[in-house]
Amino acid sequence: MNCHQCGEIVTVDDRFCEGCGANLQATSIPQVNGCEKCGAAADKIGADRYCIECGFRQQATSSDIIEIQPAPNLAGATDIGRRHHQNEDAIGLKLIDPDTYIIVVCDGVSSSQQPERASQSAATACLESIEFAIHAGKDPNTSICQGVAAALTAVASIPIDPISAVDPSSTTIVTAIVHNNIATIGWLGDSRAYWIATDKSLQLTQDDSWMRDAIESGQFTPAAAAASPYAHAIVRWLGADVVADDGIPNTLTFPIPSAGYLLLCTDGLWNYAPDPSYLHHLIQQSPSSDTLSISRHLIHYANQQGGQDNITVGILEIS
Repeated sequence: MNCHQCGEIVTVDDRFCEGCGANLQATSIPQVNGCEKCGAAADKIGADRYCIECGFRQQATSSDIIEIQPAPNLAGATDIGRRHHQNEDAIGLKLIDPDTYIIVVCDGVSSSQQPERASQSAATACLESIEFAIHAGKDPNTSICQGVAAALTAVASIPIDPISAVDPSSTTIVTAIVHNNIATIGWLGDSRAYWIATDKSLQLTQDDSWMRDAIESGQFTPAAAAASPYAHAIVRWLGADVVADDGIPNTLTFPIPSAGYLLLCTDGLWNYAPDPSYLHHLIQQSPSSDTLSISRHLIHYANQQGGQDNITVGILEIS
């Protein structure tokens, strides 16, 4: 990981940065008059809260954050981050009954037209379709596939500018149904699902990305792939330019083995904490075990690390 203050490489167990002395264990949002990153004076912070000296975006306001908590053990939030001028992520959460939960997380593709509309349309359509399918008696895997299909239809229906060189509206998606402690997960793109537990934490999904394909093909080492300008390019998504077969999600079934957390997130979080064991470490650092507090804590951590992207977290606690 990197120090949130100076960017120096630090380890999980470090309490203070050797480069600048920053407290790496701090959990509260710093209150400063000037720039939180470079220390520039308050008059260097513009009305849009960007520092004109270093370009860092200051801490978020309530208008930048959307929080949802439909049940004490189910919550999530989406945050604009430090660098983007709009939030292109979206989240949907639903408690169907005491034993059935739905989570949807989407990340609009910034290089496409109206990415913020794509992610919100996909999340809304997917959530509504899955709920309808469940009430109709469909099994979880079928419900997931119907939900993603509805999301694809919604995104493909967004009007596009035919003369624009920009790609049609598109988004990633990861969604989960948890019923009787069995999670059924579907995804396209690089938004992820994790299982976080004391005994064993796991990354459940595998990214649909150029970097993963390059590493698995043996053409690139992990280090070389990560250094490539294509490292963050995705190879599957939802959009008007997606043919029907390519819109079928990857799916898996995960019997939940113990107490822990099912975490769905966009790369705005996992880019700073890709390792499941480190995500467990971060959750353990949360000032409260409440799922909404954990969501806020993870988003705060990503913003401390730089907040280069929008950040979205959906988390279900299994006890």
